[in-house]
Amino acid sequence: MAMASMEMDLTEEERELLRRGLLEWGGPARCTEAMAIAIGFRDVADLRDEGYRIADDLLAGRSLTTSDWRRALLSTEVVFASDVLGSGIDWSITTGMDDDETLRMLRSVQRKLGGV
Repeated sequence: MAMASMEMDLTEEERELLRRGLLEWGGPARCTEAMAIAIGFRDVADLRDEGYRIADDLLAGRSLTTSDWRRALLSTEVVFASDVLGSGIDWSITTGMDDDETLRMLRSVQRKLGGV
């Protein structure tokens, strides 16, 4: 059964934030199987595979399923904030996105997605 897609009123910058959050898992971040499952993926390989698909959908401006929106948001929250598993203090270096601006945008996205 296919899940229905839903459009969210995010700016291009906010969509890019979520996209970068997903892509970080293929770079400097060090995800564990347990964290990948907690975020909503089957395992680390699924996080990378599905994460890249979701990132492509974000870049193309396509609608996502509720599950994809949730996984994109949670992936970004963890990879941005955690220095143990995620990019943490290297976030601004690896993404080119300033921490203060990232946090401001992340809060905006959290409000818009309303805890999907």
